[in-house]
Amino acid sequence: MDHDLKLGGLLDDRFKITDLIKKGGMGSVYEAIDVTSGRVVAIKVPYLRFESDPAFFSRFEREEEVGRRLDHPSVLRVLKVDNKSRPYIVMERLEGELLSDSLSRGGGLKIPVALGITRQIAEAMEYMHGQKVIHRDLKPHNVMRCQDGTLRIMDFGLAKGEALKRITLAGLAGEMGTPDYMSPEQAKGKSGDERSDIYSLGCMLYTMTTGQVPFPGKDAFIVMNSRIVGDPVAPRRINPQISPEVEEITLRAMARDPLERYSTMKELAQDVADPSKVIVTDRARRLVAPDLGQVRWRKFRPLVGAIAVVVAGLIVMLIKSSQVHH
Repeated sequence: MDHDLKLGGLLDDRFKITDLIKKGGMGSVYEAIDVTSGRVVAIKVPYLRFESDPAFFSRFEREEEVGRRLDHPSVLRVLKVDNKSRPYIVMERLEGELLSDSLSRGGGLKIPVALGITRQIAEAMEYMHGQKVIHRDLKPHNVMRCQDGTLRIMDFGLAKGEALKRITLAGLAGEMGTPDYMSPEQAKGKSGDERSDIYSLGCMLYTMTTGQVPFPGKDAFIVMNSRIVGDPVAPRRINPQISPEVEEITLRAMARDPLERYSTMKELAQDVADPSKVIVTDRARRLVAPDLGQVRWRKFRPLVGAIAVVVAGLIVMLIKSSQVHH
């Protein structure tokens, strides 16, 4: 039993549960009234069966810790609550839909809308980076488009920061979700930095303007590793309505080498605010399609390496045995 909260019930003598917003694979989100202030809030409650999972619980704690530290109009606001009877997170109540839901209808978004969303996210991420917090899981599923035209960046469970407890991606491998927006360095197992978030936002701009993810496919391993050995199809080949300047912005943000990307979110925000000032290079003509042979080799390389080590050990043992008998 996960002991879902009952509608009309009172959680910790403070939050009156008024509605079930959604049930997910890891927990539920409820609407509630904070009886101490009269404010309507949302409460995220993990299922009890996950509360004893160290990796999940670490991510859940991280999400609350980071959310409480940040204060920006485009970042989800998390309220501080002491003396909880069970783990839960209290957040501002939002009305709207996830960016992923907007994109699921197909065809992408109108280019001015996509640029506006990218600018809002970039400005919010500039603030987060200024607070020494890296999101590391930026994707449409973690962005809410609100009815009033604003947006909120959410889910800080994989965030990294100087003042935060150390967390490794390996320890949360099962919680990583879709690899469609992961940076090449993260796909290699590195922790990622500010430019990893820039790559992820570039992927989001690509999807919003073309209507498809940069590296389509059903095999998560191939999707994740294609970005290590190759580049996506040029956006204008998919949607000719994309200007050369917007294509340049997208591909610069998505450069495989972090040093070739924008150095800050501020630079990216400035370019999407006024693409006409962007200098178009031959970046789109230098794209290299992923070599699936290389991608598959990456999948089996650890196994081949392990076999090579065993074979080398056997050879050494045979040589030593031969020397003893002579």
